[in-house]
Amino acid sequence: MTTVIILVFVFGYLAITLEHNIKIDKLIPALVMMAISWALISLGIDDFQEWFDSASHGLVEGFANFGHEAKMEWMEETLLHHLGKTAEILVFLLGAMTIVEIIDYFDGFSTIKSAVNFNSRRKLLWMFACLAFVLSAIIDNLTATIVLISILQKIVKDRDIRIWYAGLIIIAANAGGAWSPIGDVTTTMLWIGDKVSTGKLFVYLFIPSLLCMIVPTLIASYLKPFRGTLELQEEDDKPKSKFSSTMLFLGLGAIVFVPIFKVITHLPPYVGMMLSLGVVAIFAEIYSNSKFAITQAVSEEHDAHASHSPVHSSLSKIELPSILFFLGILMAVAALESLGILFNFAGSLQESMPMMGTELHGEGVSDLVVLLLGVGSAVIDNVPLVAASLGMFSEPMDNELWHFIAYSAGTGGSMLIIGSAAGVVAMGMEKIDFFWYLKKISWLAFIGFLAGAAAFMVTRGLF
Repeated sequence: MTTVIILVFVFGYLAITLEHNIKIDKLIPALVMMAISWALISLGIDDFQEWFDSASHGLVEGFANFGHEAKMEWMEETLLHHLGKTAEILVFLLGAMTIVEIIDYFDGFSTIKSAVNFNSRRKLLWMFACLAFVLSAIIDNLTATIVLISILQKIVKDRDIRIWYAGLIIIAANAGGAWSPIGDVTTTMLWIGDKVSTGKLFVYLFIPSLLCMIVPTLIASYLKPFRGTLELQEEDDKPKSKFSSTMLFLGLGAIVFVPIFKVITHLPPYVGMMLSLGVVAIFAEIYSNSKFAITQAVSEEHDAHASHSPVHSSLSKIELPSILFFLGILMAVAALESLGILFNFAGSLQESMPMMGTELHGEGVSDLVVLLLGVGSAVIDNVPLVAASLGMFSEPMDNELWHFIAYSAGTGGSMLIIGSAAGVVAMGMEKIDFFWYLKKISWLAFIGFLAGAAAFMVTRGLF
């Protein structure tokens, strides 16, 4: 039965990786393999000889001798445990996405667009790279990529030039997301799972992540597409909301407040995110009502807005397929973890991998293993890889292994356009060809990845 479950996961994962070829959204195989995996566990529970207890991070002693009812009880408790942990991540993401959509409702990101008053290609590259690096640490790399490419489309006319900028935005956004607990789904998973803390994450990963962004951007700034000047789009005549700047800083400040709330209260991050969402929503409703009260315009548009609050409007724009995909993939990985497959695999991996003089200070996990995880996150999705690492390794909180995993999984996905959520959304928004990205951008991402990894290996001994 264990072999069948592994095959279900492999075929489901293959379907996720090849979603663009088979024309099936990746959330479908993720949900299907999650449901089938747990169904097979339930049906064959009596045949399993091992069970992994996530709470104690070890195998349950004497599980093979348990009766049917005892085994079923363990399965139900484990399923509920993993659902709770997964729900923490999903509710957190829902809150962050809603706040960003509320900012966009008030055209808050127009403040960034209005700052572009030059036409130097090189200056524009550095501006977008730095913005992607900073914004992704605050509003996550996926959202930062969507925002910046949307702004880019309003500034740069020539698509052939624009896709070059989009490629460097992907690299910078993934680099920026790695050093922030709310910057990338995988980093958020490690943070919520109490594997990394906000302070140590910054200390360990800020310099490697910064180099991962600076090195490719510096090289790219001397390439032909970023030399000279470019023609900018004309300013649109769309009226700007007087609350746009206020909502931008309020929303970003509310998201930044979440790690502070966690440190003060020791509550899970999603609680702080819900508080931040509530505060932003209050101001959004007040500003929305004020806007219509001032204009006193009685029209169909006014009625539509009045009956459809900014919060409702923002919630309707949430990327729900991504949320369901995370649910499916995290719960599917939890099925493999519960059977002890990942735990046993980690043991064999650490025994077979050469240390090559690159031993971490924790439990002797090779740097090569973590680097391969980063490369693997470019080929396949980094979410299940990090989810698997949570079940594979038992190092304590803030062990440098977890920080290296956060860096590798977060930035390694830049090497292929399908390797990260930021890349996939950019691919969709600008219709970027997979092989164009492989030829033009991947080598830059690879150099940045190695530069940051080398910086981590050098600086980790200092902390």
